[in-house]
Amino acid sequence: QVQLVESGGGLVQPGGSLRLSCAASGFPLDYYVIGWFRQAPGKEREGVACLRSSDGETYYTDSAKGRFTISGDNAKNTVYLQMNSLEPEDTSTYYCAADPGYTVQALCSMTQSLLVDYWGEGTLVTVSS
Repeated sequence: QVQLVESGGGLVQPGGSLRLSCAASGFPLDYYVIGWFRQAPGKEREGVACLRSSDGETYYTDSAKGRFTISGDNAKNTVYLQMNSLEPEDTSTYYCAADPGYTVQALCSMTQSLLVDYWGEGTLVTVSS
């Protein structure tokens, strides 16, 4: 069974940090491009950071640059998103996605979720004092 499961979300104060995990089962992540996306209430889903596990190439959207780091552990079939200096504007449900057919930039720019092979159910991040 193919599955992506996110974890690590929660409530954090502004300026704090969280590390999200995306565990894959049923397929090897090292053949895929993996992306972290987020969606706030009333807003469209947007790409945050993407990783091609085979060679470690990464791409970050403007919202993530300098604060977030995407990384992977192929042995654990898991991708992580380290988020630092969190702001209230980062409050969203965070999703991971996987597809073998895109570049890291193309996946992170994807706005049509149906065009991406696999999605997780999401994990909620709330940044608030």
